[in-house]
Amino acid sequence: MTLELGSLVAASVAYLLLLFLVAYAAERGLIPARITQHPLVYSLALGVYATSWSYFGSVGYAARHGFRYLGIYLGVTLACLLVPVLWRPMLRLTRELQLTSLADVLAFRYPGQSTGTAVTLFVLAGSLPYLALQVRAVVESAKVLSPNASPTAIGLGFCLVLIGFSVLFGARHLTPRERHEGLMLAIAFESAVKVVALVAVGVWAVFSVFGGVDGLLAWLDAHPEAVEGLKRPARDASWAPLLVLSCAAAFLTPRSYHVAFTEAPERDALSTATWAFPLVLLVMNLVVPVVLWSGDALGLPWPADFHVLAVPASRGATGLALVAFLGGISAASAMVIVTTLAVAPMCLTHLVLPLGYARGQPHLYGWLLWARRLLIAIIILAGYGFYRLLDTRGTGLVDLGLVSFVGVAQFAPGVLGLLFWKRGTRPGLLAGLGVGAAAWAVTLVVPLWASPGVVAWTHRMAELLGFPSGEPWGFSTFASLSLNTLAFVGVSLATRQSPEEAEAARACTREAPALTSGGVVAGSPEEFRQRLAPLLGEEAAAAEVDRALAMLSLPSDERRPAELRRLRDAVERNLSGLIGPVLARLAVEEALRLEPGARMALAEQLRFVEERLRDARVMQGAPVLALEAVRRYLRHVLEDLPLGVCAVGPDGEVVIWNAALERLSGVEPGAVRGHALAALPEPWGTLLSGFASGAEGDTEARITVAGGERILRLHRSRLEGGSTSEGMALLVEDLTERKAVDARLAHQDRLASLGRVAAGVAHEIGNPLTAIASLAQNLKYELEDADAVRERVGLILQQCRRIDAIVRTLVGFSHAGTVGGEARPFTRVAVGPLLAEAVQLARLARGSRKDRGLRFEHRCREGLEVRGDAQRLEQVLVNLLTNAIDASPEGGLVELEAEADDAGVHVRVSDRGHGIPPELAQRIFEPFFTTKQPGEGTGLGLALVAGIVREHGGVMRVDSRPGGGTSVTVSLPEARQEPLSARPARGALA
Repeated sequence: MTLELGSLVAASVAYLLLLFLVAYAAERGLIPARITQHPLVYSLALGVYATSWSYFGSVGYAARHGFRYLGIYLGVTLACLLVPVLWRPMLRLTRELQLTSLADVLAFRYPGQSTGTAVTLFVLAGSLPYLALQVRAVVESAKVLSPNASPTAIGLGFCLVLIGFSVLFGARHLTPRERHEGLMLAIAFESAVKVVALVAVGVWAVFSVFGGVDGLLAWLDAHPEAVEGLKRPARDASWAPLLVLSCAAAFLTPRSYHVAFTEAPERDALSTATWAFPLVLLVMNLVVPVVLWSGDALGLPWPADFHVLAVPASRGATGLALVAFLGGISAASAMVIVTTLAVAPMCLTHLVLPLGYARGQPHLYGWLLWARRLLIAIIILAGYGFYRLLDTRGTGLVDLGLVSFVGVAQFAPGVLGLLFWKRGTRPGLLAGLGVGAAAWAVTLVVPLWASPGVVAWTHRMAELLGFPSGEPWGFSTFASLSLNTLAFVGVSLATRQSPEEAEAARACTREAPALTSGGVVAGSPEEFRQRLAPLLGEEAAAAEVDRALAMLSLPSDERRPAELRRLRDAVERNLSGLIGPVLARLAVEEALRLEPGARMALAEQLRFVEERLRDARVMQGAPVLALEAVRRYLRHVLEDLPLGVCAVGPDGEVVIWNAALERLSGVEPGAVRGHALAALPEPWGTLLSGFASGAEGDTEARITVAGGERILRLHRSRLEGGSTSEGMALLVEDLTERKAVDARLAHQDRLASLGRVAAGVAHEIGNPLTAIASLAQNLKYELEDADAVRERVGLILQQCRRIDAIVRTLVGFSHAGTVGGEARPFTRVAVGPLLAEAVQLARLARGSRKDRGLRFEHRCREGLEVRGDAQRLEQVLVNLLTNAIDASPEGGLVELEAEADDAGVHVRVSDRGHGIPPELAQRIFEPFFTTKQPGEGTGLGLALVAGIVREHGGVMRVDSRPGGGTSVTVSLPEARQEPLSARPARGALA
C-alpha cells in the first residue's frame, strides 16, 4: 500500500508546525517553567542522540551484526555512568565561562585562534556525513511509502523546510548564550514521538503479524536461525569499537554537546538524566528485534533499514505507517536543527569573526543574528550537497553514521586532557587532531568515493591486526585514536606551555588561580564602556558591561580594583558566549588591559576556594564534607572573635574584614574587600594604612567613630610564605570600655591611697615633730649658753627641712599614685655622715624612752659613697632604726654599720629584739601590715622604705631568728668617679 507524496508533505509540515507551536508556547510562558525546566524534559531532549540511524538503521544493523546493535545503547549508558567525572566538569566550564560549543571549550583550554579554527573545520567535516544521512533517510523512507516521489524534490524540499524551521526555532535570540527553552521542549517532544512510534510499530507487529506473544514465540521456535542470526555476530566480533564510539558520541557530537551542556537547565538535571536518558534508548532498542523478525516473517523486499515503515505499510496500516514516518521525520529534523544551531555559531565565532568583519559594527547583535541565520542555511545545504555526492555510490545509513562517529571521537584525547591532564599544550592538541583526522580520512572518508583498489591496503592492514574486513570503522577507530593520543601526548611533552595555557589548565582542572597583584587600567565601568565601544560598538559595549554589573551585583560607580578585575572577567565571559573565547580574550586584552603582572588577587583566590567548596556540597564524599565542615568552623571562629580582624593580601588589598570589625567601624565587608587600605573610609584608611606601613610593634590610637571617641590597640602580624610575603593580619582591639573601667578603679584606688597617705603623714612627721618638741623644751634651760642655743636652733631647722621633704614626698605620692612621687636626679652621697645623722634623729625621736637604757653604735669606713637622694635615704634609715628601737628590750643594743664589696654598699640595722616569725617574713612589706599592738603602728613604714630602695636600684633582705633579734640589710649601688654631693649645712633651711 502506498501514500501520495502530497499527503506525506502535508503531514510533515503540519508536524513541524506543531513543534514550532510547542516551542513558541514555551518561550511565551504559556507552558510553565516547572515543565520546561523539568529534568525529564532535559533527559528526553538528550534523545536527540537517536537520529535516523538509530530509528531506521538499528534494524538494518541488527540484521547484519546481530545483538551488537545494542552497543549504541550500552555506550551511552557507560557515558552516563561517567557523569560525575566528565559531564559535570564540562557543564561547569560551559556555565562559568559561557562556552557555547566544543570548539569554544577547546579554544579556551588550548588558547589560540588556530585551535578554534581547526576544531570547527573538523566538526564541520564530521557533521556533513551525518547531515547527509538524515536527508537520505527521509528521502528513502518517503520512497518506501510513495515509490513515485522524486528524490530531488523530497531532499531539497526537506532541507528548505528545515532551514526555515531552524531559523525560527533557534536563531530567534540575539546571542547563542541564551537558553532556548522552547527548542528544548520541542526536541523532548520529538524524542517522545520517536519512542511512541517505534513502540507502537513493535506492539502492532506482535499482534498483527504474529497474532500475539504466543504466536511470536511459536515463530521463533520454528525459525531458530532468526535468534541465532542475532547471537552469532555478537559472539564472533568485538564490541569495543562500537562502545567507544557511542560513548564519545553521547556528549561530543555537536547536537549532544549542545543539548547536554549549552542548553542544560539551571536546576540540576544530570542526576535524572543518568538513568532517564539510557532508559529512553533502552525502550527504543527493545522493539528492534521484533520489527526485524516481523519483516523477515513477511518476506519484505525492502532493506531492513526501513522495516519500521514497510511492516505496517505492507499490512495496510496506513495510519500507523504515517506515524512511523513522522517518527523518522522527528529523528531527522531534530538532528539537523540542533546540529546546525550548534555548528553555525561555531563557524561564525571561529571562521568568520576572525576575519574582522564584525569589528566596530554599530549594531553588533543584529549583525551576528543574521550571520548565524545565513550560516544555518549554508550548513544544511552543504549536507544536502554531501548527500547528492554519496547518493550515486549507494552507501548505507550505518556507514555514514559511523563515519561521523569516528570523526567526532578524535576530540576525546583533547577533552580528557582538558579535564585531567594539565600538561597538554595547543601544539599537542593540533598534532593529535591532524594525525587522527588524516587516519580517519584515509580509512573511512576516502573509501566513500575512491575505487576499492585505492584503499585495498587499509583492508589488508585491518585484517593483519585482527579487525573484520567488513567493518572498516573498527580498524579506523583503533588507528586514528591511537595515533591521535600518541601525537597529543608526545608533542605536549616536547613543547612548553604558555602562561595563558597554564592559567586555562588551572581553571579547567578546578585549581585556584595563580596569585599575582595589580588591577585593570580602566578605573570605572564607564571607562569599560568607552574602551570597548571601538571594538563592539557603543550599543553592545554598554549592554555587555551592564550585563556583567548585574551578574556580579556591583554598583554602576564601582571603583574597587579587585571588583573591577571581577567585572573584567565577567565581561570576557559574556563576550565568550557571544563571539567565542579567543576573540573575547583578544578584545578584553586590547580594551581592558591589566597593569603589568596583574592577574589575580588573594581575595579572588579565597572567593574561588569558597565557591568551589560550596559547589562540592552536592558530592557526598566524606573528605569533601569534612573539608567543608572545617571551612565553616574556621569561618565561624574568625567571625566570632571579639577582636576586629583585617587581613591584607600581598597586593595590599583587604581580603578579610570580620564581623567584630564591621560592628566597630560600621563598614560592611563587601564595601572594603578588594580595596587598598588607604582607600578605606575615614578614619580607617589613614589609621590602618599608617599602622601597616609604620614601625614594628603594637600601638594605641584614639579615633572618633559615630560621634564618640574610641581607644584602640592595634596589633600586626606579617604573613610569610618561604622567601615571599603573603600579606599581613591587623588586629584591632577596642579598649574604650576597659580604659573607662580602669580609670574608675584607679580613681577609687587613689581615694583609698589618700587615706593611707594621711596615716603615713602622721607617722612620718611624728618623728621630727617629737625631736622639735624635745629641742624646744630643752632650749629654755640653755638660753644662757649661746652656742648650745645655736646648735639647738640648727637642729630644729634641720627637722623642719625633713618635715618639708616628707610632706613633698607624700604629696607627690598622693598625686602620682606611686611611692616616691616625681623622680629627682641622683648624686653621690657619703654614707658615714648619713649614718651618724640617722642615729641622732632616731635617738631624738625616741628621747622620751632614754630611761630604757638603749645603746646605739654605728660603723662605716671613710670615703664610702652611694648614688641616690640623701633625704630619701635618710628616711629609710630612720624608719629602720625606729623599728629596731621599738623591738629592742630595755638596755638593748641597736647597731648600724656599712660595708662594701663588688656587689655594692651594704647598710645593716640590727637589734636584739624578739625577732620575726618565719610565716610573717614575707608579709612585713605589705601596706598596713604590722606586728605592733593596735594603736602603735600603721604598717606603712616598711612598705614606703621598700619602694624607696627599689627606686635606688637596691634590694632589702631581712634576717630574723625568733628570740634572737632582727637584722635588715639594704644593698645599694656604690658611687664611682662622680663628685661628692654637697650636703646642706645644719643651720641652713632647705
